Amino acid sequence: MPKMKSKASAKKRFTFTGSGKLKRKHAYKSHILTKKSTKRKRNLTYFAIVDKADVANVKEMLSK
Repeated sequence: MPKMKSKASAKKRFTFTGSGKLKRKHAYKSHILTKKSTKRKRNLTYFAIVDKADVANVKEMLSK
């Protein structure tokens, strides 16, 4: 049986923290930035934690 492959798209988008939680980037930070306020753009810069409801799906995508 061949090896299980993890999803390449998920590998690029999610990382684990030191305590085992999943980090993700915010959306809406790539283009059309002129109409967004400075505060909004700054807050989109930081990482967020993946919601509890989605953790199982993301971990399944990352499993090898």
